[in-house]
Amino acid sequence: MCAAREGRWGRRQRALLCYVLVAAWEAAWGQLRYSVPEELPKGSFVGDVAKDLALQLGALHERGARVVSADRTQYFALHANSGHLVTAERLDREQLCEGVQRCVLRCEVIVEGEMKVYEIEVEITDINDNVPSFREAEKELRMSEMTAPGSRFSLSKARDPDVGVNSLQSYELSGDEHFSLSVQAGADGEKRPELVLAKALDREEAAFHELVLRASDGGEPVRTGTARIRVSVLDANDNAPVFSQAVYAVRVPEDVPVGSTLLTLTATDADEGLNANVKYSFKEISTKASKVIDLDPERGSIKLLRSLDFEEGDSYEMEVQAHDHGELFDTATVSISVSDVNDNAPEISVRSALSEISEDAPPGTVVALLHVQDRDSGANGEVRCSLVGDVPFRLRSSVGSYYSVVTARELDREEVSEYNVTVWASDGGSPSLRSSAVLALRVLDVNDNAPVFAEARYSARLPENNAEGALVLTVRAWDADWGQNARVSYRLAEGRVRGAPLSSYVSVQAETGALYALRSFDYEEVREVGLCVRAEDGGAPALSSNVSVRLLIVDENDNAPQVLYPPPSSSAGAGWTGVELAPRSAEPGALVAKVVAVDADAGQNAWLSYELARATEPGLFRVGLHSGEVRTARSPLARDAPRHSLVVVVKDQGRPALSATATLTVVLAESVAELLSELGSAAAPAEPGGSLTRWLVLAVAAVSCLFVAFLLLLLALRLRRWRRSQLLPPASGALRGVPASHFVGIDGFRAFLHSYSHEVSLTADSRKSQRRWAADSCCNTLPARPPPDKAAPLLGEDAAGARGAPPDALPVSQSLRTPRRPPSRRLPPFLLLAFPSPLSFPLKCS
Repeated sequence: MCAAREGRWGRRQRALLCYVLVAAWEAAWGQLRYSVPEELPKGSFVGDVAKDLALQLGALHERGARVVSADRTQYFALHANSGHLVTAERLDREQLCEGVQRCVLRCEVIVEGEMKVYEIEVEITDINDNVPSFREAEKELRMSEMTAPGSRFSLSKARDPDVGVNSLQSYELSGDEHFSLSVQAGADGEKRPELVLAKALDREEAAFHELVLRASDGGEPVRTGTARIRVSVLDANDNAPVFSQAVYAVRVPEDVPVGSTLLTLTATDADEGLNANVKYSFKEISTKASKVIDLDPERGSIKLLRSLDFEEGDSYEMEVQAHDHGELFDTATVSISVSDVNDNAPEISVRSALSEISEDAPPGTVVALLHVQDRDSGANGEVRCSLVGDVPFRLRSSVGSYYSVVTARELDREEVSEYNVTVWASDGGSPSLRSSAVLALRVLDVNDNAPVFAEARYSARLPENNAEGALVLTVRAWDADWGQNARVSYRLAEGRVRGAPLSSYVSVQAETGALYALRSFDYEEVREVGLCVRAEDGGAPALSSNVSVRLLIVDENDNAPQVLYPPPSSSAGAGWTGVELAPRSAEPGALVAKVVAVDADAGQNAWLSYELARATEPGLFRVGLHSGEVRTARSPLARDAPRHSLVVVVKDQGRPALSATATLTVVLAESVAELLSELGSAAAPAEPGGSLTRWLVLAVAAVSCLFVAFLLLLLALRLRRWRRSQLLPPASGALRGVPASHFVGIDGFRAFLHSYSHEVSLTADSRKSQRRWAADSCCNTLPARPPPDKAAPLLGEDAAGARGAPPDALPVSQSLRTPRRPPSRRLPPFLLLAFPSPLSFPLKCS
């Protein structure tokens, strides 16, 4: 006995070990199996997926996981916090798996971050939640009283959707001794109840018999269903209808039109009259078939009520009955097979997909997880998947009907920044059906492109003497990257110009690349500046590129010619001077001297031309236009002065032209001794106009002195008249109507005068003086000199001669104008009483 126990215990251990090994094997291969009873409420626990798959809850919650299934209804859900698989809907086994012994639901768990799929099978176990039921709760049978005892009559079967012990187990009949119950087992294992006539009927004894048929299942507790049978006893009808065949079988395609006749039943009755009138009805038909199939009771034709679907049901089997008016009947079996038609296109479900991917992702990176299925069967359900176009992706078969979309090569965002990857799925039917799914994928930028300048090198021309801060040029660089990686900034590379940092000469604007001059350039100091501008993007790490910039300084005419010969003289002050010897016997064209000048500018601004501006003896000398050579234009004559002064103007070709002058002194002498004696003569006048200038200055000084004396005299007379008017009464004048203030007495003479003025301007270097008279047309103005045909003015020649003035001297005020007029001075207040205007002085006489 102990050995037997040990044997049984060893077998149990081995069975348990096998079960554990199988479970471990399935978990290792990503497949789990669970079992739950039906009718569980929503949210009921099914299994611990995280534990069974060895998944970390933190990683599961962070990466994300979800449950998907091929069915339209999702029956399970995954709690990310606990990793438990729970029910998402109420599970009814009879609804989910009608007529199937083992009900299994399949789903997949997808871990988003890992792009992995785990298959799960959940078996729905049956509970005794359904009562056996008859299709007809009340059944009426008509039997002839001639029916022999032992005759059998088929009864409607009870249906119990449960399976196993919970399904239908037994029938019981109660109610009458004339009948008994016989249960037959069919070929499919189903129990078929039959009513057996145990005792002959007698209509005169009993026209009706009430029976109760009870069906019971094997569940706990036992559930039962009942049907009431009413047997009517009829007069004799001894021939029952007979079907032409016991089994009617037909195969139709699933796309047969609605309303089509699938087949027609035929049954005949040997009786006559009403007993030969045959009618057809379903004796046994499933609920699903009753929704699709209809039987015409008169004609026996079976028609299609609604469209067939091979994927929902591939066959329908039912029992039909033909009975006559006397309720005699015959039964037959009808089998309808549905053949598949390629009417379902493949279905593509995107289980998981990335919306963004970095352009430096390595080949083989999973970007999407697809599930493909076709509800058709056979070749119609075989699916082939492919990608459309030349895209850097490929399909890789995964677990079951799953496909992974992976990168086939490296991506380049600068070539293609977004992809719309189209996945085609086509089946093997004829014609083939296909469907597609589009995956939108944006490529994220990586800083893999350095900035590129628009030109290989830049050059610009900048006029010298430019303003500080002047714009020189703008460099532009583009970066093929995007966002911050494409943001370009500019800066100068280190360098030096004439020992100073390059940054003190030019600067570049960091955002725009504009190059500015920080100082004014001088072509004579700097003619060309070479620099390097660096463009750098905003990536990390940053990429950069350089470009050379050549800045050419353009010359401007800002330097006047400089005379090198004749050499400068310190006493000359503003010019150049030199002494050259020319023999009096020189022929025309003889070289006397050469003016040498240079210009610090370049190009046209440095082209010099020479011109003789002034000469003591015009026509004696000439100057070469471009050579500066001073040559004799003719042979010197005896009447020519021995000493000649030549002023040569040197001009450049700039705009505006700048010039310088050189002064040459040419002495006509035959020997050096004669030259030295001529130069040593200090009494020789430099120019004929010097004597005239000195006399003019003396004349102006004399006139000024006379004018001041006249003012003092006029002031004294006015003060005297004022004093007399205070002491004596006013005397009657000889001229009535003329104010006494217009008369003045000078040395016993009375004169009628009016104010006039003139201006004399002299310059220190002029040979002529300028004189301007006041333009007054009044008839009482005293002219500076009386016309020859008029009498002398009131002021007689004696008065003028008494003062010793020359005949053309001016008896009135005069002013000396110099090149710079001194600021005007106000007259004293007492002089303003006598002279209303500083430029016009009216004389008043009594």
